[in-house]
Amino acid sequence: MADTHAKMTQATPQEILIAILAGLLAPLLAIVLIVQLVLGIQKDHKPDTTSEAAQKATLARIAPVSQLAAADANAPKVEKSGQEVYEAVCAACHGSGALGAPKFEAKGDWTARLAQGYDTLVKHAIEGIRAMPPRGGAADLSDVEVARAVAYLGNSAGADFKAPEAAPAGAPAAAAASAAKPDPAKGKAVYDANCVACHGTGVAGAPKLGDKAAWGTRLDQGFDTLYSHALNGIRGMPAKGGNASLSEGDLANAVAYLVTEAGGKL
Repeated sequence: MADTHAKMTQATPQEILIAILAGLLAPLLAIVLIVQLVLGIQKDHKPDTTSEAAQKATLARIAPVSQLAAADANAPKVEKSGQEVYEAVCAACHGSGALGAPKFEAKGDWTARLAQGYDTLVKHAIEGIRAMPPRGGAADLSDVEVARAVAYLGNSAGADFKAPEAAPAGAPAAAAASAAKPDPAKGKAVYDANCVACHGTGVAGAPKLGDKAAWGTRLDQGFDTLYSHALNGIRGMPAKGGNASLSEGDLANAVAYLVTEAGGKL
C-alpha cells in the first residue's frame, strides 16, 4: 500500500534567518520612502521670514564680524590727569607690584626712588627702565601725561611733586611739549642720534647745523613754530625726524640745539 502522506521538508536555520530578514526589509523600505517624501515636501516650503524671531536670526547671520570707527584726526587731544593715566595704564603693574614695580601707596617701595628726584623718575617713565616699557607701554601718552602719572604715583607714597598743568587753549605746541625749558646741551645728543643725517649735510633742503643764512627766515618764525614743524613734520621732513619713539621733551631739546647753533635765542 502506497504511503499517501508526503513527508514535510525540514527548513534549515539559514533559510529561517533569510525569511525573517526578508520580512523586515519591506517595512524598513516603506519607512525610508515615507521619510524622503516628507523631507522633499518641507524643502519646497519657504521659511517664515515674517516672525520677529526669524528676522532677528537673519540680522544675526548677516551682521559684520567687526566695525571700523573713524576718529576725527583734527579733533584736539584731551590730555588725561595723572589719576586717569594711572588707572588706564599704570595700575596693572603698580597696583599689584608685578615685575618688581613699586606699588601704589607703598612708601617702602618708593623711598629710594623718590630720592632720585621728580625729573629722573619722569625720564625713566618716558624712556622705560628695566621691565617697564617706555611710557608704560602706551606710546600715545604725551610727556605731560606721563609726568602727571609720575606725580600721582609719587605723591601717593608721600612725595610732594607738582604735576604739570594743562596748557591753555591755543597755547604754543612747545609749551605743552615739556614741563621744563628746552635744554640745548641735552639736545646735542638727540641731534647726533636723529637729526644729523639731514641737518648735517643739508639733504632734501634741510637747513644745515650752524648755517645762519639757511636758518635766518626760519628763526624769525619763533621756537614754537619750529618745534611744531619738527613734531608734525614739514615738506621733506617726517614727523619727529622719522623717529616716532622720540619723546616730546627730547625733540624740544634738539630743536633748541639747532636754534642756538644758528644764533637764535630761546
